[in-house]
Amino acid sequence: MAGIAGIAEPGAVGLVNRMLDKISHRGPAGRQVIETPRGTVGVVWPELQAETQTYLVQSHMAMDELDGGHFAMASEDFNLKRDPLGVAPLYYGQSVDGALCFASEVKALLEATRQVRELPPGHINDGEKLYLYDTLAKQQPAYDPPEQVVKELRRRLEAAVEKHVGGGEVGVWLSGGLDSSTAAALARPHLERLHTFVAGLSGSPDLEHARVTADYLGCKHHEVIVQFDHLLTILPDVIYHLESFDALLVRSSLMNYLVAKRAADYVPAVFSGERGDELFAGYEYLKSLHPAKLADELVDITNRLHNTALQRVDRCASAHGLLAYVVFLDPGVVEYAFRIPTELKLHDGVEKWILRQAIAGALPEAILNRPKAKFWEGAGVGNLLAQYADRNVSDQDFEREKLLPGGWLLDSKEELLYYRVFREHFRDLVDLSWMGRTKAVPNPS
Repeated sequence: MAGIAGIAEPGAVGLVNRMLDKISHRGPAGRQVIETPRGTVGVVWPELQAETQTYLVQSHMAMDELDGGHFAMASEDFNLKRDPLGVAPLYYGQSVDGALCFASEVKALLEATRQVRELPPGHINDGEKLYLYDTLAKQQPAYDPPEQVVKELRRRLEAAVEKHVGGGEVGVWLSGGLDSSTAAALARPHLERLHTFVAGLSGSPDLEHARVTADYLGCKHHEVIVQFDHLLTILPDVIYHLESFDALLVRSSLMNYLVAKRAADYVPAVFSGERGDELFAGYEYLKSLHPAKLADELVDITNRLHNTALQRVDRCASAHGLLAYVVFLDPGVVEYAFRIPTELKLHDGVEKWILRQAIAGALPEAILNRPKAKFWEGAGVGNLLAQYADRNVSDQDFEREKLLPGGWLLDSKEELLYYRVFREHFRDLVDLSWMGRTKAVPNPS
């Protein structure tokens, strides 16, 4: 995605350029900084978002827009606004002189202030107050016949894909799971050649299943086969771009970072199959919840994505100047998905049942019926990083270092391993309230 930055001070071109320098990876295709009556704003943009320049010149407005429903922006009067799901990132703070400043990533904002706040999804900041303008909430189920639901869901997924395939320059991050394979299956008929990309340790399930999907669809497939030592080598870069030390988030970002790097050699944009599990009840623990609680849980875990899983997708793609289209979070798909009764999502013990029905016939049976695997498990990482941390962080060090200066408590030696790297990059940040942490799985009830 594009990168934006600015401060409510005219004459700050030098500062805004320094902010954009920190996120230049988000915009290898171009940059522009202008002064407005209220301040100074700038944008860097990747290859497929050159229209961002038009937003800045004509509207005096900095905007990072992935599509009509996913955006982060600062208007001419320095109102900050973020999309309702938080697909596009945005942070803000105040300079020592009290001027509002903003940026797409924390590392850029730190050029202007040490005060960091995340603009919550669906909110506007007018410089004085935060206002909620839109939010995802539980919907009244639409009890249409299942065959009608299947047809409408398929139509909306196809529309979400079709809006991005016009130029023919898009690939797919393909893990071989149901969600990424769905994106590939729907994109393939519209493209003369579809590049697909997967990363994993040798012999990992994702490599095998992605190969099956790519062969079935006739894709130009690319594999990144990784040695464990290489994961340790890239760990500092991943944490720098990710801006987090959350253990599960970092663990799942390593392969994502590598597959994004490979994809950027071939295409300017990719489809990501992220977030089908939140919409269609794909996680194993959801089966243990009381059915009456399932709809609320799906809304809750979807609303938590903005500074966890969606941050991973954004940072791993943007680190290499790549756009990532999150098909399942297309506004039309989300709106409909939360009107589908939960009994069609988790049906007779089968997770994502309605999605499997909607894509039936477009994928091989082995993929259509593949159970959910956590990203790092499917890629072969498993608990290797946790085991490495256990060998390299002593019990004494963990007890001494697990309480952070701002009051946070680290959960594991693995998280301490990541925090040490994070601290090297962002040394004096004490208030980490802007950072997301992966939700713990609730106890069955």
